[in-house]
Amino acid sequence: MMQSTSQPDAERRIRPRWLVLTTLAIAVVITGVQLDGLLSDRSTATALKRVEDVFMLISQRYVEKTDPDEIALYAIEGMLENLDPHSVFFDADRLKDENEAFDAEFEGIGISFELLPGTDGADTLSVLSVIPGGPSDEVGLLTGDRIMIVDGTSTVGFDEDDVRRYLKGPRGTQVSITVDRPGVDTPLEFDIIRDKIPLYTLDAAYMMEDNTGYIRLNRFARTTYSEFMAGLRTLTSRGMERLVLDLRGNRGGYMQMAVRIAGEFLKEGQLVVSQSGYTEDSQEAFYASGNGLWEDGPVMVLVDGASASASEIVAGAIQDHDRGLVVGQRTFGKGLVQKQYLLRDGSALRLTVARYFTPSGRLIQTDYEDGDRTDYYESKAALKKSDGTLTAAELLKDVPDSLRYETAGGRTVIAGGGIVPDFIIPADSLSPLMRTVLGRSLENQFIRTWVDLYGAALRKTWGEEPDRFISDFEVGDDMLDAFRSFAADRNVQMGGDLRVEDPDEVFSDAELQEDRALLGTLLKGRLATRLYDRSAWYPVWRRVDHAIVESQKLWNPARELAETYSASR
Repeated sequence: MMQSTSQPDAERRIRPRWLVLTTLAIAVVITGVQLDGLLSDRSTATALKRVEDVFMLISQRYVEKTDPDEIALYAIEGMLENLDPHSVFFDADRLKDENEAFDAEFEGIGISFELLPGTDGADTLSVLSVIPGGPSDEVGLLTGDRIMIVDGTSTVGFDEDDVRRYLKGPRGTQVSITVDRPGVDTPLEFDIIRDKIPLYTLDAAYMMEDNTGYIRLNRFARTTYSEFMAGLRTLTSRGMERLVLDLRGNRGGYMQMAVRIAGEFLKEGQLVVSQSGYTEDSQEAFYASGNGLWEDGPVMVLVDGASASASEIVAGAIQDHDRGLVVGQRTFGKGLVQKQYLLRDGSALRLTVARYFTPSGRLIQTDYEDGDRTDYYESKAALKKSDGTLTAAELLKDVPDSLRYETAGGRTVIAGGGIVPDFIIPADSLSPLMRTVLGRSLENQFIRTWVDLYGAALRKTWGEEPDRFISDFEVGDDMLDAFRSFAADRNVQMGGDLRVEDPDEVFSDAELQEDRALLGTLLKGRLATRLYDRSAWYPVWRRVDHAIVESQKLWNPARELAETYSASR
C-alpha cells in the first residue's frame, strides 16, 4: 500500500526538515471531511441528495426492519467497487489496527503469542516470543509460557480478539497473569505494567560475510527510516563494503520512508519518484536530499512478487539511476497513491488520489478493470507465471515499445506490471518431503515441544549470545531422530525403521538424506527464533535461501554499476 502526504508545491525537494513540517501527516493524511467545501459542484450535491433520499426510504419504509449501519456499509462498498483495487474503507476498530501497524507501536505487555489447539476447540494461549526490553521481558516471562489466567479470567478457549482485549490496554495500567511454565511444577504469577511497545519494521541487519552486509525491511512505517539508518551505521562500522537490501514480501507503506531510504543511495537532487493525479495538489515530485550514507558502495535489492508500493519506489529509483542491481522476481505492481481521510464517526476512507512514476517515467501499476479485485489478483498471478524461468533480456523481446524505458545509463527497463529485476531468480521448488513438513507446520510444532523440554538447558548453554548460537549450534542426529519420531506420531514416516500403521505420507531414507541439510537448517532457524527473536532466523536460513545464494554470484555487475555511478559525480 502506498500512502502520500499533501504538499502545496508541485515540484519540491525533500530536505531533512520535512519530518518536522509533516509530522502528523507523514504519509497518511488524517483529516475530518468537510463536506460543505466539497459540494460546490451542483451535480455532486444533487447526486448526494439522491443517495440520501434512497437511504432514508429504505431505513423508514422497507418491509422489514433494517440496520442503518449495514446499509451504509453496503453503499460505501458499492461506490468503491467501481474505482480501483486499492481504495478501501475501514471501520473504527479495523482502523485502529491499521494505524498501529503504520505507527509501529501499540500499548500492551510486549509479547507475540500463539494459540495452541486444545480439546473441543478450547485453545491454550502460549507466549511465542517476548519483545526485548518490554514489560513482559522485565518481569521474566519466557517463550513457551502458557498464560492460563488474565485478571482472574481463564484464557482457555480464547480467540485472538480475546487475547488482544485482555492483554492490550493503556500505558501505565496493570494486568495480572498466571502462567504454567514447562518444567516448573507450580503456576507462576506476574503483575505486568503495560507500556508502549515498538513494532519493528527492520527484521534483521547483520554481516553475511566479512564484507557483505544484509538489511531486511518488512514494511515502511513511521520508524522505518530511523531503524534502517541505525542498521546501516552499525554495518558500516563493522567494515561493510557491499550491501544486500532485502525487500521481499515488503508490501509497502509510507511513501516518505521510501523516499528517504532511496535517498541514502542517491546523489543530491536526483529524482526518487513523482506522482500525478486529478487535482493540482496531487502533482508532486520527490528528490534525494544528498549526503547519503551509502552513495558509493555496491548495493543489491532483493524483490519478489509480494514486494509492492514503497518497495517498488526504492527498487525503481535504484534501478533507473543505475545505482545498483535489482534481483529476484517481478514485483507486485502497485503504482497507486492513497490518502487517508478520517470520517466523523471514527472510520476512514483510504482513497486513491494519484499514480506514481519511477525516475525514468515508468508507471509500474498492473492494469485493472475498475475495482474488480478478483480479476486484478488473478492477472498478477498469471503475469508472474508467464515469467517462468526467463531472463530479463528474454522478457524484453516481447515487450512493446510503449512499455520500454531507459535508465540514466541507457539500459532498457520495462513498465506496465511491476519492477522487472535486472537478474531474475525463479522461486526455488520444494521437495515433496519439505512441502509436507512446511504444509503441516511440523517443524514449528516440534520446536515448540523441544523448547518446552530443553529450553532451560539451551538458555543456560547459549545464553544471550545469538551470534554464537548461529555460528556454532548444529542439529545433530539425536534431534533429527526426535523429529522423525514426532512426525511419525502425526502419521508421517520419514525413512528408517519407524513403524507407522497406514501412514498419510511415507518418505524414503534417500529422500530424507537429500533434504537433511535443508531440514536441519529449518529446525535450527525455528529454534533460534524462539530462543532469541525473529532477527535470528535470517542469518541461519540465508545459507539455504535460494535467492540469496544465487544473488551472491552477481557482485561483479553490481560493483561495476557502483563504480560507474560514483565516477559520474
